[in-house]
Amino acid sequence: MSGVLVYDAGALVAADRQSRRVLTLHYASLQAGSLPVVPTPALVQVFRDGARQVNLARLLKGCRELPLDGELARRAGRLCGAASMADVTDAVVAVVAADHAAAVVTSDPGDLAHLLGHLQRGGQVEIVTV
Repeated sequence: MSGVLVYDAGALVAADRQSRRVLTLHYASLQAGSLPVVPTPALVQVFRDGARQVNLARLLKGCRELPLDGELARRAGRLCGAASMADVTDAVVAVVAADHAAAVVTSDPGDLAHLLGHLQRGGQVEIVTV
C-alpha cells in the first residue's frame, strides 16, 4: 500500500463506527510515520457533534486536514465535468489522492475509480475499500 492515506467521507463514518479495518490502516500509517490526509469537504460531510462523535474526533487528532482552496476547488470542478459526476467531495478526494500518489480509503470504490480514471496520475492511486 502507498505511504499516504486519504480518507473520504465513508472512511470517516466507518472510523466513527469503530471499523476495525479503518483503525488498523490508520494506526499502521501513523506507525510508519505518515499522517493520513482528510480533505475538509469530506469532514464537512460527516462531522456533526464532536462530543457524540468521539471516535471520529480521536481519529482526526492523528490526521492532517487539508483545506479546500480555490485551486483545488477548480481542479475538482473540472474533474466533475470530465467524469460527468456531481459529487464534489469525491472529486476533491480523488484530486488530493492523485497529487499524493496515495491510497484512498473509501466505502465507494466505484465512484472513486471512475473519477481517478479521468486524472493523469489517477492510475497511481490505490483504492482501499472499507
